[in-house]
Amino acid sequence: MINEKGNIQIDQVNMFPVIKKWLYADKDIFIREVVSNGMDAITKLINISNGGQYKVPEDTKWRVDVLVDSENKTLTFIDNGIGMTEAEVKKYINQVAFSGAKEFAEKYKEYVNKDATEEIIGHFGLGFYSTFMVSEKVEIDTLSFMDGAEAVKWVSESGMDYEMGQSDWAQRGTRITLHIAEDSEEFLNVFKVREIVRKYCYFLPHEIYVKDVNEKHECTCDHENGECTCGHDHGECTCGHDHGEECTCGHDHDGECKCKKEEPVNDTKPLWTKAPSECTAEEYKDFYRKVFNDYNEPLFWIHLNVDYPFRLKGILYFPQVPDKFQPFEGMVKLYSNQVFIADNVKEVIPEFLMLLKGCIDCQDLPLNVSRSFLQNDGYVSKISKHITKKVAEKLKSLFNNNRDEYNKYWEDINLFIKYGCIKDEKFYDMMKDYIVFKTINDEYKTITDLVDENEEKNKIFYVTDKAQQAQLITMFKESEQEAVYLDTLIDRNFINFLEYRNEKLSFIRIDSDIAATLKSDGVVDTVLGEKAAELFKNVINDENVEVSSEAMKNGNTPAVLFLSEESRRIREMYEHYKMGGMEGELDLDSMFPNKYKLVLNTNNDLVARIVEKADDQEISKLMVQQVYDMALMNLRAFTPEEMARFNERMIEIMTMAL
Repeated sequence: MINEKGNIQIDQVNMFPVIKKWLYADKDIFIREVVSNGMDAITKLINISNGGQYKVPEDTKWRVDVLVDSENKTLTFIDNGIGMTEAEVKKYINQVAFSGAKEFAEKYKEYVNKDATEEIIGHFGLGFYSTFMVSEKVEIDTLSFMDGAEAVKWVSESGMDYEMGQSDWAQRGTRITLHIAEDSEEFLNVFKVREIVRKYCYFLPHEIYVKDVNEKHECTCDHENGECTCGHDHGECTCGHDHGEECTCGHDHDGECKCKKEEPVNDTKPLWTKAPSECTAEEYKDFYRKVFNDYNEPLFWIHLNVDYPFRLKGILYFPQVPDKFQPFEGMVKLYSNQVFIADNVKEVIPEFLMLLKGCIDCQDLPLNVSRSFLQNDGYVSKISKHITKKVAEKLKSLFNNNRDEYNKYWEDINLFIKYGCIKDEKFYDMMKDYIVFKTINDEYKTITDLVDENEEKNKIFYVTDKAQQAQLITMFKESEQEAVYLDTLIDRNFINFLEYRNEKLSFIRIDSDIAATLKSDGVVDTVLGEKAAELFKNVINDENVEVSSEAMKNGNTPAVLFLSEESRRIREMYEHYKMGGMEGELDLDSMFPNKYKLVLNTNNDLVARIVEKADDQEISKLMVQQVYDMALMNLRAFTPEEMARFNERMIEIMTMAL
């Protein structure tokens, strides 16, 4: 019965049209808000009960029900929490943006402790009005826990005015019925609603049930009479027991109720709420599989559990990277009091750690946070720094205490570490002594190790293509010269970063210059070297190719072609700009022509034979071109035209030999 009508009072800083139209980027957020309010109501009643002001019936099972009724176009939310009196409805519903949590904590502060009240999500009025984004009418039926309280009904069709009166609602708690608008009927799909509840509310602390009220089932009760007497509509059992106890619905069967057991859609006790010492490795892996649907086991994890100077809990996983040559994106889910806020919020979670997977629960963050708030909040900055520190400590501990495991994980974790060093100077300072490189001899060494072992101090040779640079890798191994693999997408930027931070350090690609250790210690035939260099220079006749000779330890290789590190990096830089949409077309070949250095091996018999045949211009020209192309082939891939000429020349040489 309606006995009051009125207009909703809105704080001057919270205009209702803004709330309805623009406060939330996604319409589905209203489900999070209403379910969270139901959780608040339950938490409030539990806190009051703990304070001794109210005795909760022993058989109480805390829950929030979401009922989808596509036939009547309603979506209903029911909780068995604290409920509201008429006065509370006027205060918390009719005054938008009034902080229900703050008022509650003040009113009941003598009955509950501070920690308990901080678990309440709060801001009931503001979240509740998100329902008008999808509804043409909203009804509230609520009954307070207080003795003698009467049920209250509240109805609004616009969100700007309301009607209030008595309700026939007889259950302690609150029922909110949304009459879904025509443009929002996707929220009458039970599967979509269940998906949204799991997205935002999967880890809320009390059970949530999503039901399709129009769903019909054949009764499976095993009674002997022809007529079913269990009282339900051949679907969900309503006999009141826990579907595992003895059936009390009154019909004649063997005692076990075979009605379909209802299951909550959420996990009320996420693993991060437990102390790390109480969690097993299998629990961590199960949680990872359940949350991220990734059946590749994580490499390892970090359990965050902080109570001071801020409250932070969570688990970060280092996942296996499927393909180092493909872009990879992780997912860190941000929660506030177990309510989902967003994925990968870079203001809270350091950007480089978004390559990880995990859940972070920042209990002191409000649900509806703005990006500007996060960017300027000192508390958020402290959280971000703490997470970075804990990740670095975990990696350092693994390096120092289990180096074999650290090396084994390196193929997967190096992307996170390198990206983190580039993006976060403090992370680099913490990790610089724990950066390792895989060598051509399948060892893992730090920068210090590599510099100390190299005769050419502060130079580190590296490989980008194991197949393309196979010839030089063999020569390096034979001369006991070390080189490292830098063959991921991030490595080009990473070595530039390391050189910037270490001015004396130089990374030299294995085919950029001849290493001193590749040269022979024996007697050098300078005459042969000069003749060979002169012959090759005249035949090749290219101003961009410098020809020289050296006596190399490896006698099997006639010549090696090098492209200077500086020349390569300049071209790579401009190619990067071009890919990034730089205006105009860049003619790199004319602006920055490749400067090659051809080094002939005077310890190779073929080079000596070619010099001997120098007078036979036809054959010497063919052989010089072929040796040059063989060296070029080890530097880069041939164009189709170059490959055709190479094959034709090879056939000609073989024909002459026969």
